[in-house]
Amino acid sequence: MATMTVPLPEAKHQRLRLLAARSGVSLNKLVDEWASMALAQFDAETRFIARASRGNARRGLALLEKLDRGSARSARRGGSRADDRG
Repeated sequence: MATMTVPLPEAKHQRLRLLAARSGVSLNKLVDEWASMALAQFDAETRFIARASRGNARRGLALLEKLDRGSARSARRGGSRADDRG
């Protein structure tokens, strides 16, 4: 396992320790969770870009137009079922 040192102002460090304590985790665990979330977002974006580069722009735009028309019909009927629940 690697170790990373990040210089922080003391006030910021204390606030982060408080945030970790209120979250019920150690400061190391909090930072590890943030790193995992950042990497998951990076990986998702990387996959999206790779798929988009292989895609067909005309077919993609046609699909978006179809979805938009379906959304408009749903709105005219009074919204989705999820809107009716609550």
